[in-house]
Amino acid sequence: MSNGTPLGDFLRARREALKPHDVGLPEHGRRRVPGLRREEVALLAGVSSDYYVRLEQGRESSPSPQVLDAVAQALRLDAEATAHLNRLCLTASQRPRDRGESAVSPQLAQLMDGWDHTPAFVVGAALDIMAANPLATALHSGFEKFDNLARMVFADPAGRAFYQEWERAAHSCVAEIRAAYGHDPGSARIADVVATLSARSEEFAALWRRHEVKGKSQEGKHLRHPQVGDLHIKFAAFTVNGAPHQQLVVYQAEPAGPTAAAFERLRAMAAREDGPAWSAP
Repeated sequence: MSNGTPLGDFLRARREALKPHDVGLPEHGRRRVPGLRREEVALLAGVSSDYYVRLEQGRESSPSPQVLDAVAQALRLDAEATAHLNRLCLTASQRPRDRGESAVSPQLAQLMDGWDHTPAFVVGAALDIMAANPLATALHSGFEKFDNLARMVFADPAGRAFYQEWERAAHSCVAEIRAAYGHDPGSARIADVVATLSARSEEFAALWRRHEVKGKSQEGKHLRHPQVGDLHIKFAAFTVNGAPHQQLVVYQAEPAGPTAAAFERLRAMAAREDGPAWSAP
């Protein structure tokens, strides 16, 4: 995904995203490079320029927690980006042993199947859809496949119509994959998704180069289904115990509101579909 190191790529992208006035530095004349210079970051972090260059070039493999905190402050990183920075500095032996993307447990599949008024699905680290209940499948029935959220946003013709706030959805998808990448930079599946979507979508490639990090959180979404119309939902994501690469995503509607009525129409559609809820789409 890059010729540099994960740590160096991240530092470089975040440095280039800042302007001198963002960090209280004067800006004189024309700059030959975007964003801050390496020596400016070093000055702000209180380290030598040579040390920071080694850090960005991947020649300093064991920076202290104090140095990382100083660099994070210099680059104006938020809590999620700072945690990501620290994860990128872990050695292979320090990372949790990767057991791969295990199948969704039958108990979780049965739980989702019982939620016939609420769309629910499980995603993996690369935003692959690993399982879904019938209502979630019906909700995404306008797509070519309900297989990977990032592919659906960037490479499916239905994506821009379905996600009424498409740019927000696009930023979220890339930032979530970037966060997962920090936990497992060697993930073959993440590398495959990133390479495929970068080749198919310049918008994805540009966002990936920005190295923005954000996990799933509770917030609202505005969707448009081709058959039941506009949907205004709230959603929550939960880490699955025993399967840290999986997240359970649950969509909710305001009781007795238009979206709840639309969910009922989708439920009727789902009832006509065959196949078990626990099968991956």
